[in-house]
Amino acid sequence: MAFDLAPYQGIFALIGELTILFILANLLLAFVLVAISLYSIKKGKLYFPEFLRAGLVFVEGTMKSIFRLLGLEDREMLSFFIKLQNSMNKSAFETVPVKERAIFLPQCLRSSKCPAHLTPEGLKCRNCGQCSVGEAHRILEMMGYRIFIVPGSSFIKRMVRKYRPKAIIGVGCLSEVKEGIDMADRMGVVVMGVVTAKEGCVETLVNWPDVYEMAALGVSPSSVPEDFNALAD
Repeated sequence: MAFDLAPYQGIFALIGELTILFILANLLLAFVLVAISLYSIKKGKLYFPEFLRAGLVFVEGTMKSIFRLLGLEDREMLSFFIKLQNSMNKSAFETVPVKERAIFLPQCLRSSKCPAHLTPEGLKCRNCGQCSVGEAHRILEMMGYRIFIVPGSSFIKRMVRKYRPKAIIGVGCLSEVKEGIDMADRMGVVVMGVVTAKEGCVETLVNWPDVYEMAALGVSPSSVPEDFNALAD
């Protein structure tokens, strides 16, 4: 016996119309967010960050497609998303005590002659003076930070689960920082990212004043080492 769909045609038509409206609304939202993003990139200042971040939850994939369609480089796009996340997370990060924060540095920042060995918790810096990591490690540890020098995201995830920091700073290349921010968001951890100034697998570079400036957010001046300001400059 044939099933009569006639009584349901109105429902199907309504579902179809609602689906089309939903798709159009998403496209419109994505175009609006892209326009705000491009203007923010051009001016070097974030506009409507709360609106941008809320929109990213729904249409990040569509925005990326539009960015590429408009010829925006992936690096510019990732840099913008990281800057947006940092702007949105700054206030929450400042409220977390330093003892409940952690900093993850990539092992590629170390010297090629680094004598440190890999342990289950990453590299243990010996402060041998062959690279800038040792001095940074000393300063940040004096401030109360837990420091990890890690080879990859699996270490970060394991250390976050073990030590349960409420806020973290992640240093790395663009893709690593974006991946780390997404991972920390999924784990419910407040996260800030610093992108390295030079990419690669060996002896990369980071602008340490950027790291120090971020690390000092919400920190009492009495907890900052005497030589911190000179290093930050």
